[in-house]
Amino acid sequence: MPRVVVLDYGSGNLRSAQRALERAGAQVQVSADTGDALECDGLVVPGVGAFAACMAGLRVVGGDKLIARRLELGRPVLGICVGMQVLFSAGVEHGAWTEGCGAWPGTVDRLDAIVLPHMGWNTVSAAPGSALFAGIPPGTRFYFVHSYALRAAGSDYLAGAGALVSWTEHGERFAAAVEQGALAATQFHPEKSGDAGAVLLANWLGTL
Repeated sequence: MPRVVVLDYGSGNLRSAQRALERAGAQVQVSADTGDALECDGLVVPGVGAFAACMAGLRVVGGDKLIARRLELGRPVLGICVGMQVLFSAGVEHGAWTEGCGAWPGTVDRLDAIVLPHMGWNTVSAAPGSALFAGIPPGTRFYFVHSYALRAAGSDYLAGAGALVSWTEHGERFAAAVEQGALAATQFHPEKSGDAGAVLLANWLGTL
């Protein structure tokens, strides 16, 4: 049974992520302890709310440095929702620019859509060779709650750098998930996505 830490840095949704990972077959601890988070088989970085607030909370517990260190060591990290967004170079909210973790290049920005937040179920066009979406049929829906994302415009560098990008659309095309080496992330909430989310989490655990 893989050991997983859900990083506690003041963001919400920790217990639902914990329960979903446990149902998917992991031994899960919610913790801000650097030693636990560094040594576990898999680290999950959740996120709810604003990019700037999540980055501030991450820095308080040294989460940005922890993520970087795990990736240096090739130890898996999974970001969820704003936990995905903070993995990029920066986020722009209400005209304010905030530096992110920089694990991937790119700036998270407000979606160009008539209705925001984007709240509800969307299909995802999975990247060929995706480990996260293995065995999940095309047309399967996942649950999203957000107004910001990595927009498709100007994001070609990710694929050029060898990352697998899975896409969806709300007003415009944006990254629903990204995978590269030990790092993976979803803009949607697998822990709120029913059976499909459970399969995706089990797929991730299978990579640990």
